[in-house]
Amino acid sequence: MKKPVVALVGRPNVGKSTLFNKLVGKKVSIIEDTPGITRDRIYGNVSYDGYNFHLIDTGGIDLSNMDFNEEIKVQAELAIDEADVVLFVVDGKEGLTSNDYTVKDMLCKCNKKVIVVVNKVDSKLASDNQYSFYELGFDNYAFVSGEQNIGISDLMDMVVSDFPVYEEEYKSSIKFCLIGRPNVGKSSLANALLNEDRIIVSDVAGTTRDAIDTPFTYYGEEFVVIDTAGMRKKGKVYESVEKYSLLRSLKAIDRSDVCVIVINAEEGIIEHDKHIAGYAIEAGKAVVIVVNKWDVIEDKDEKMKEFTRNIRNNFQFMSYAPIVFLSAKTHKRIHTLIPEIKKVYENSKKEIKTSLINDVIMDAYSLNLPPSYKGKRLKIYFSTQVSNCPPTFDIQVNSKGLVHFSYERYLENKIRESFDFEGTPIVINFKNKGEESL
Repeated sequence: MKKPVVALVGRPNVGKSTLFNKLVGKKVSIIEDTPGITRDRIYGNVSYDGYNFHLIDTGGIDLSNMDFNEEIKVQAELAIDEADVVLFVVDGKEGLTSNDYTVKDMLCKCNKKVIVVVNKVDSKLASDNQYSFYELGFDNYAFVSGEQNIGISDLMDMVVSDFPVYEEEYKSSIKFCLIGRPNVGKSSLANALLNEDRIIVSDVAGTTRDAIDTPFTYYGEEFVVIDTAGMRKKGKVYESVEKYSLLRSLKAIDRSDVCVIVINAEEGIIEHDKHIAGYAIEAGKAVVIVVNKWDVIEDKDEKMKEFTRNIRNNFQFMSYAPIVFLSAKTHKRIHTLIPEIKKVYENSKKEIKTSLINDVIMDAYSLNLPPSYKGKRLKIYFSTQVSNCPPTFDIQVNSKGLVHFSYERYLENKIRESFDFEGTPIVINFKNKGEESL
């Protein structure tokens, strides 16, 4: 069962980004009074009443803005196409405009559940316009104020009312996704893995709207590869912009235990590769970096050293990730990938005894005392692992406000020196003495 998707659409300056931030619970979207400030789709995860779903914020559709409107319309159409529920946001204070009717025409063709969200109902003008919104002809209406938190719970009840209960698929399998920008060889890599003579391909395979999930067995162990490569549709306009593939990558990341980040050896690293990797880290997933199309590279030994240095420089936020060089086309070094996936998965599940982690943290503290700040010095009392996937540690201190990011990084490095956490992020939560874990 896949995590549902909800999209926010509407004309500019109706409060979509404010609603997005309210639902996600943090300031992700840029909020300004200038119409059209959100041109790209922005993504977040929402949890409500036991349900979890992806939320997409889209740019405002404005007929008068010819510079960006066509691109924004394409983004909105893609978001609508991916969504299970569409939130059509309108301005309760200003009432309906020609741009609202343009959005309505788009939504009437989508065959999705649409909820008209009348925002800014805290305005005195909103009551005068309230009944005019029913002219749009949709079945579901919610009257809210994103800024004042009015009607949000009622809106959320409407959003999740038809969502099925989430059930994990392939519980006993190691699930890994192949993510990366278009044309890096993700599909070729999936096919190469499944064509390996040591792999038995299951005859149970399903094609979903967002990815192809293929279960297989490797040396007696069960895996599921989630290939996000087949993600283009509806003509060349979808093929021409790399970021249109991002939502499907996010959905695949969410369902995976391990993310395999595929880079094209011919083209090298570009900024979009780092963005995609960042989503995997933010989701707390174990990672393996794959440099594909290695067959076209000459002087492989020297280039491997150079490429490794380049990756470490560009992916400093995931210096713990193993790097695999291979060719999906020729199958060279393809056998090195699955063992790395298995290793980082097991590392992400690793649990360290409280006595051991305490010894490591206290030794690190004694070896390098943190600097004092305004006459106060950080003191560490107790450390314990509270969860895994990713490994998460609580450290009780006298005042978490005294923790400098460099000292947190120092402690993380000490943990990694003592225990093999290659391939997995680790999370350290500092808590004041007596503060309960979340």
